[in-house]
Amino acid sequence: MTCKNFLHITFYLLYGEHMKLLNFVVFAILSAALLPSYAFAENSSMSGFGGLMPLLFIFVFFYFFLLRPQQRKAKEHKSLLNTLKKGDKVITSGGIYASVVSVKEKTFEIKIADNVNIVISKEAVADVLPDENAVKVPEIVKK
Repeated sequence: MTCKNFLHITFYLLYGEHMKLLNFVVFAILSAALLPSYAFAENSSMSGFGGLMPLLFIFVFFYFFLLRPQQRKAKEHKSLLNTLKKGDKVITSGGIYASVVSVKEKTFEIKIADNVNIVISKEAVADVLPDENAVKVPEIVKK
C-alpha cells in the first residue's frame, strides 16, 4: 500500500456529510502523524522511538479530546444523581418530565401524573430541572 493510496482511503473513510469539521481535523492529524512513518519506512536510519511517535500523538489526541471530557461528564452526572432528593424535578432519558417521590439505593420512584408513580433506575435520569422558586441572579452587561 503506497502513501497516496493510504491517504485516499483514509480521506474516503473519514469524510462524511455529518461532522465535517471534526472529520477534517481527524484527517489532518492522522495525515500529519502517519505520513512521516510511511515516508521514512524504506529508510533504515529511522529509530524505533521515532516510529512510535505518530501512535503516541494519536493516543494523546484521543485522550484529551474524547476520553477525558467524557469521563468528566460521567463523573458530573454521577454526582448529580447522588444529590437528588425528594421533590426534585427531573427529565428521564426517555423525555418524561417528573418529580422525585422517593430515593432508593439504585432506583427512584417518580411521579409523572396525579396518582401515577413509576420506579426507574438512577441511570435513566438525564437531567435535573431548575427549581421554579430559585432566585435568578441577573447578568451584568458591560457596555
